[in-house]
Amino acid sequence: MSQVSDFFAAAPDKVNKDKIAGMNAVYQFNIDGPDGGQWAVKLADGDASVIEGAADSPNITISMTDENFVGLVTGKLNGQTAFLTGKLKIQGDMTLAMKLQQVFNFG
Repeated sequence: MSQVSDFFAAAPDKVNKDKIAGMNAVYQFNIDGPDGGQWAVKLADGDASVIEGAADSPNITISMTDENFVGLVTGKLNGQTAFLTGKLKIQGDMTLAMKLQQVFNFG
């Protein structure tokens, strides 16, 4: 297992339940690189679930390299800086992107 897959395996437990109350969204993560892959995180009814692979119709798609993803989730890479420098690409609902750090307790 890689640090990326370890993160997604533990993601349902890392989610801040207070921050996802009332949310109904699907985050699609497309991670490139040797430790990469695709994962979808579904937030609904105050709960989180993860599926490996691509979601049918995600609300937001986040794309980055495995190295940058590990930096983001460990707090070594700032999400806003990553986005502005092109290390983090986002398609879809930008308000969900703004909530990402709070939802997943990054850093």
